[in-house]
Amino acid sequence: MSDQPQSQSSPGIPQDIIRKYDEELVNPPAPGEVGPVTAAELKAGAAERAKQRPFLQKILSVFQKEKGSYRELIINSEPLEKRVALLVDGRLEKFEIERESDNRMVGGIYKGRIKNLDAGLKAAFVDIGYTKNAFLHYWDMLPAAADSSVEVVRVNKKKNAPPRPVDPTVKDIPQMYPPGTDIVIQVTKGPIGTKGPRTTTNLSIPGRYLILTPFSDGCGISRKIEDPAERKRLKQLINELTIPEGMGVIVRTAGEGKKARYFVRDLHILLKTWQDITNKMQNERAPACLYQEPDLVERTVRDFLTEEVDRVLIDNREDFERTQQLVAMISKRSANKIAFYKDSIPIFERFNIERQIEQTGQRKVPLPSGGEIVIDETEALISIDVNTGSHKSRGGDEKNVIYAVNLEAATEIARQIRLRNLGGLVIIDFIDMKERRHRNAVYEKMVQEMSSDKAKNHILPISTLGILQMTRQRQQESLSSNLYTDCPYCRGRGIVKSATTMSVELQRKLSSVVRRLQLRNDGREYSLRVLVHPSILERLRSEDAELLVRMEKLFGVKLAFRADPNYHLENFKIINALTGEEYR
Repeated sequence: MSDQPQSQSSPGIPQDIIRKYDEELVNPPAPGEVGPVTAAELKAGAAERAKQRPFLQKILSVFQKEKGSYRELIINSEPLEKRVALLVDGRLEKFEIERESDNRMVGGIYKGRIKNLDAGLKAAFVDIGYTKNAFLHYWDMLPAAADSSVEVVRVNKKKNAPPRPVDPTVKDIPQMYPPGTDIVIQVTKGPIGTKGPRTTTNLSIPGRYLILTPFSDGCGISRKIEDPAERKRLKQLINELTIPEGMGVIVRTAGEGKKARYFVRDLHILLKTWQDITNKMQNERAPACLYQEPDLVERTVRDFLTEEVDRVLIDNREDFERTQQLVAMISKRSANKIAFYKDSIPIFERFNIERQIEQTGQRKVPLPSGGEIVIDETEALISIDVNTGSHKSRGGDEKNVIYAVNLEAATEIARQIRLRNLGGLVIIDFIDMKERRHRNAVYEKMVQEMSSDKAKNHILPISTLGILQMTRQRQQESLSSNLYTDCPYCRGRGIVKSATTMSVELQRKLSSVVRRLQLRNDGREYSLRVLVHPSILERLRSEDAELLVRMEKLFGVKLAFRADPNYHLENFKIINALTGEEYR
């Protein structure tokens, strides 16, 4: 491919067409409105695919908790990025993206070296080989306190171990870990913006049904498993598991109803992983990565197959074969659910996923009945506004229409928060509701919709101002941060100065320059050339022409203007027409 610029007079292409293309390329692409795919269309497509399942799977699905919903995992694996979409009845419920260039830090275990301690922040900064030092709070350097979300069933202490010293406190940290000390830490929160990764010394390695805690001896069960009979069975199972002394395990919610042999197999895989980590820990010099979370495909298989997915469809032969092997290690029956996608139509287009993803980049999201929600990400918080728009009232009074829109919005907001991976503080401005029972019902709907989210969240009731405040655990950057970058033209402000503002600024600057030139009193007549954007020149020629003529007469200067569409709208230059000297 030649590096020479193409000639303007390309053979065979008329000049007017070339000019048209040039004009189109200079301007940003027109904003495309994505027409929503109706839930009925998506559900019909999913129902059709559900009929094609093997007969045995259809029978098993009848006994599942969520009767009637067809869950599919669609994995698109390309050289530069991998994308995973979870469809429930054809509707996009979860979307993840991982690029080849991404550093899979969250969950990774590193051997690092303490660079410095900050007494004010009560934190250590650790070199783990990343561009920014990892942040390690003093509290995260102490043995973990009891987790309220886990019920401890068994304490797996080391036998014949020496009496345990008194637990250290925050005051003891500087003596225990002076700068230069090697330390093993796990990343709990990836680097976001200018902040380095957040870490802890309390390691945990997640499996499919168990989480291994090598430095904590408490063995417990997730409190999300509520059935008393099941909890009793799992307690007995934990007491029977052969766990190395001094280590602990936690039963994940995915372990509910699973046979004992699955836990034994899972524990065996986790202990082998830990053995590899300890070998690296002893042999590698800091900074070094001891363990990295699996890639998106493997992680998805580990986490999502626990959610009774009906089918996994992968469009890459290598990832398909690897996934089958991984799943066969855990459950041979589940391996039958994994299928290889062979169609010529791209997999995300085939299932209407691309159109649904496009909507996640838009500020306004339409609601089925005609209302809309508006989502804005700012530095401090995420703000979400609910509007009635052209809501189709079904013959009810105004109060019930507003209540219906808010209920609909709560469902869609919870979905959008998961899809966009929004985290931190979220403020939702629902339409004002007079009745307290309506406010409470919308709050409860929001809590219910967010309960299926893996990220921890905390939701407050709707305030008297009609505002709902919530927080959601932020582990990685949001989807928009991944897909978009700040506009190089407006530098992320989303606005540029108007032609009037620029005209005022230019005239102010011109006035300052010509006054300075007049003070030289050298008897010369100055000719100034002004370089501006065409839209500013248009304003100067029409509305402000008289002012410029008056300036020429008053100060005895000649003004000439040159416009170029390639100039930035907020830039202008004033130069000497003869010498080319710039006046600032």
